Amino acid sequence: MTSPPRLETPSWGQRVSDRVLSLYNSLPKKGKPQGGEVTVLAAFLLSSPLQELQVVALGTGTKCVGRSFLSPRGDVVNDSHAKVIARRALIRFLYAQIGCVSPIYSEERDDNASKRLRNDDAKKLVFELEPGKGKYRMSKGWKLHMYISQLPCGIASLLSPLKNVSPTRGINSGDASQLLGTVQRKPGRGDTTLSVSCSDKIARWNVVGVQGALLSFFLQPVYLSSITVGQSPNNSEKVLVVDCLKQALHDRVLPLSSELTGPFQVNQPLLMEAPMPPKEFQHSETTLTTITCGYSICWNKSGLHEVILGTIGRKQGAAKGARSLSTESPICKKRLLEMFLSLRNECPTKIHVNEISYREIKERAYEYNATSKVLKGTQTFSNWLLKPPDLETFSAMGEKCHCFTCLCLQEHVAAQMTHFSGEIFDDRFKEYLTHPKIGSFPP
Repeated sequence: MTSPPRLETPSWGQRVSDRVLSLYNSLPKKGKPQGGEVTVLAAFLLSSPLQELQVVALGTGTKCVGRSFLSPRGDVVNDSHAKVIARRALIRFLYAQIGCVSPIYSEERDDNASKRLRNDDAKKLVFELEPGKGKYRMSKGWKLHMYISQLPCGIASLLSPLKNVSPTRGINSGDASQLLGTVQRKPGRGDTTLSVSCSDKIARWNVVGVQGALLSFFLQPVYLSSITVGQSPNNSEKVLVVDCLKQALHDRVLPLSSELTGPFQVNQPLLMEAPMPPKEFQHSETTLTTITCGYSICWNKSGLHEVILGTIGRKQGAAKGARSLSTESPICKKRLLEMFLSLRNECPTKIHVNEISYREIKERAYEYNATSKVLKGTQTFSNWLLKPPDLETFSAMGEKCHCFTCLCLQEHVAAQMTHFSGEIFDDRFKEYLTHPKIGSFPP
């Protein structure tokens, strides 16, 4: 009698890719490539202590706003590349998670609050309050992962020229004329952008974390545990995806290992390959013209789902020059500042936020900024593009905070209630939902 055929366990790259593509395919057609258009897909995933894997943020896109369209009001999304869109969607998700967890710790910010959580319940929380620090950290066993359908723009996408090149030396042929030891600007059509390449941004995340300056008021650095990238269709020989990622995203920041102080570190995520993505994510180098989709899809597990026109950084349907609130994306700086303000009472550092600008608030994230300064002080990142200071001088004064009436946060909090058990969680979340800032739920 023959034994049944053995089923192979999918590789990590296959598993991550399947989860992301399944979620993407479940979304409506709005904002997706049409006809012969192509785009880039990126996503962030969380794995639980039970090894459950779920997509929590997703983005698509290849466009940036030109310098002439940058806004001093923080109401435009400057960079609509998939990785950046997904990361901003992730930031909103992280804010929502803090909003769900903070009621549990609000009365007692000490060890007693942690002791009140049963082990089974605590395992369902993405964040826990670090004793004695006043900030949240990723709970034990939870890990953050990233997927990209192709190598990120910038150094990592230079493929062959990257092989056997020292991270500290320049390269001088073809596309490789760009220096491996410098920061690269994202290209624009006619109007120059001030956006740094995705390779440079992800390398920076491996030093300061993905959470950014504002969330660092609440969170210890959040680092990626793995980065998975799809194979390219453009090469007859298998592209050494992992080698390209390692040199671009890790080797260039490795010299900082001895210069950083805790809780910051040089992060070394696992680097994985995924199968070649579907055709709408395959950018061909053999065709005369590659038509890229002008829209960016932005989604997260908190309930956010919208489409942005990448060339103007506003919601789909907005006309050039439009400035109304209805055209603002929930992931623009202004709206992310609103989410920060909605949680300011939970912030260990007390700031009179209505009296100072967005830029000044960011500058008060002292540890985060000191670490970023160390990075940009190296020769490799010394030419990091800085946007004009007047683009971040807007403030929240006179602005109405929309966060607690925002459907995405309300839906997320309601969904969180289904994941918890016990009187502590039921009572605390009911109290949170009936808070006057939140208001009533939609039917």
